[in-house]
Amino acid sequence: MAADARRVTPGAGTHKRVGFIYTGCMPANHLPDDIAALKRIVASRDETIAQLLAEISRLKRWQYGRSSERMTELMDQLQLALGELPVPEADMAAPAKVPDAATADTSATTNLNSLRRKPRHFPAHLPRDTVVHTPTSCGCPECGKQMRALGEDVSEVLDYVPGYFKVLRHVRPKLSCPRCAAVVQEPAPSRPIARSMAGAGLLAQVVVAKYADHTPLYRQAGIYRRAGIELDRATLASWVREAAALLQPLSDALGRYVRDADKLHTDDTPVPVLEPGRGKTRTARLWTYVRDDRPAGSRAPPAVWYRYSPDRKGERPREHLAGYTGILQADAFSGYDALYRDGTVIEAGCWAHARRKFYDIYKLDSSPIAEEALHRIGALYVVEREVRGQTPNVRLSARQQRSAPLLAELKAWLEHTLSLVSAKSGLAKAIRYSLGHWHALTRYCEDGRVEVDNNTAERAIRPLVLGRRNYLFAGSDGGGQSAAVIYSLIGTARLNGIEPFAYLRTVFERIADHPINRIDELLPWHLMPTAHIEQQAA
Repeated sequence: MAADARRVTPGAGTHKRVGFIYTGCMPANHLPDDIAALKRIVASRDETIAQLLAEISRLKRWQYGRSSERMTELMDQLQLALGELPVPEADMAAPAKVPDAATADTSATTNLNSLRRKPRHFPAHLPRDTVVHTPTSCGCPECGKQMRALGEDVSEVLDYVPGYFKVLRHVRPKLSCPRCAAVVQEPAPSRPIARSMAGAGLLAQVVVAKYADHTPLYRQAGIYRRAGIELDRATLASWVREAAALLQPLSDALGRYVRDADKLHTDDTPVPVLEPGRGKTRTARLWTYVRDDRPAGSRAPPAVWYRYSPDRKGERPREHLAGYTGILQADAFSGYDALYRDGTVIEAGCWAHARRKFYDIYKLDSSPIAEEALHRIGALYVVEREVRGQTPNVRLSARQQRSAPLLAELKAWLEHTLSLVSAKSGLAKAIRYSLGHWHALTRYCEDGRVEVDNNTAERAIRPLVLGRRNYLFAGSDGGGQSAAVIYSLIGTARLNGIEPFAYLRTVFERIADHPINRIDELLPWHLMPTAHIEQQAA
């Protein structure tokens, strides 16, 4: 660290997020008389100032800026990196041309027809109310003769009926024998939560609204109040806890299925948790473990499993993945290192993570070196787009023939460029990151099952980030555990194209009476016949 920058810790008069403070000029009586030494001091300070300004700019973009990257020339590689489908050339809008006078009349009609909106067809599963608008008189307004049917025009508009509550009345008649006085009556049906007034549909609604739609419980209470139903936040919170307890065996089964994979993607995100009795929050973590081999041509159902921990110690992923053997695709978090030591877990890196470091520099000052790095990394994604969904053998063959030479050239270029840039610069840090994790970053060229990046896990983290922005913090460690369980079931349902509410309602209807040794039958892909509205409508 340069002499004119010092690290500070939070205290009186400082903000918690302060990391560096620039202290200004060195006292004049401490400056050397040698001009060369003064030039070195100025150069060092300029470099430090540039680093601090770059860090401030990055933090401002992180806090206030949009998360999407906007670099026109690199959109093709970004589409794959962000998990989006490429846009066919035929679908891209051509620039409008101004017609000349000779063709204006004919082209006007053509343009009008092309601009007419095609009729929109709403999904067939939606209920339809038909309103027939019959003329008030069947007599001809011109001559008075009775008119006959000629046909009809039909148009549809999409309307909305607010969700409504209903009461299920369970009536159980009693039968008695007149001879022996024996009484017969059907047993009361099981409820998702014993002695609770919440039905399966209401319980699913509360859970999905909170964890899929990111609606905090106090907002839900207000919505229900407008419908004339008083459900306070404490009641809703207790239902969420009970629902998570019901779903815990199913989440455990999901965890076993996920850890049975040959390859996993993992990531984690901070979660503020309220400190009991202190009114403050501390930072806990939610970890995600994703099994999804569809990009490698597998037909195995994808699944995501979340775990909560009160901290980010390296022992947490070791606990979560105890007994796991296979490939772990992750960022370069040092907490995973212990998993790789004995060779039973193989590390695979993330090119999106390495790429982002160059993108941040390019965004800051349009560095041509950073731009060159982005183009070279983008060439790797071109290959990946072409082999997506193919078998591991096909992917591996294409990578060895096309990606391996690109990687060799990229490594040589990075090593050469590193010798040309300042060792303290952001470019040097970005280059050292890629070179320092080269083996993990190139693992995908040794195994066709491995992905080029870890965006699979990063996509699984996004719903948690959205939820955190809305309900701000978890109320306790228990609340974090509940969130992990429910996020696991909702996330896995979505990965399989299953509408979360329909799935969880079905689970809550069945789980109380379902044999625990057959809990796997309630995993989302086994319940698809009763919960596939979202997939059909897509």
